[in-house]
Amino acid sequence: MTQTHYSQAYKEGFALTVRLLISRGVPHDSAEETAQAAWTRGWERVHQLRNEDRITTWVNTIALNLYRRAARTLSRQQPLFEFSAASSLDTNPIDLARVLSSCEPQDRRLLAYQLQGLSVREIAGRVGGSELAVRLRMMRARRAARRNSRKHLAEAA
Repeated sequence: MTQTHYSQAYKEGFALTVRLLISRGVPHDSAEETAQAAWTRGWERVHQLRNEDRITTWVNTIALNLYRRAARTLSRQQPLFEFSAASSLDTNPIDLARVLSSCEPQDRRLLAYQLQGLSVREIAGRVGGSELAVRLRMMRARRAARRNSRKHLAEAA
């Protein structure tokens, strides 16, 4: 096939190749680029063409293969979904159990009462002490729990 014949086939077939790609769901810009690449590749491999009357069909096949290859490559290169640092699993009960297990038994009991939503007056009634004593003991229990949790974090790191 001569350069003139190929040039004439390009003028007649380029728009057909673009329309074929668009009909297969390719966006217009990508269809034009793919058609251009297919016609270029066809010219580079024109010696492989068996029947010159079927040049447009041959180039359209090249275009479809180029697009399919590009689509496969893009599907492999899509970014992974971003997951936030927070997981859907609520780890607060696990962390709370770890903190409470590191506390002294009397501190654990006071903190457990507080976590249940009891007021200082109700806690004082259950442990048999004054409200002021319960407030002081709870403050000391929270400090000890904080100190123990920091120690565990430092050991884990």
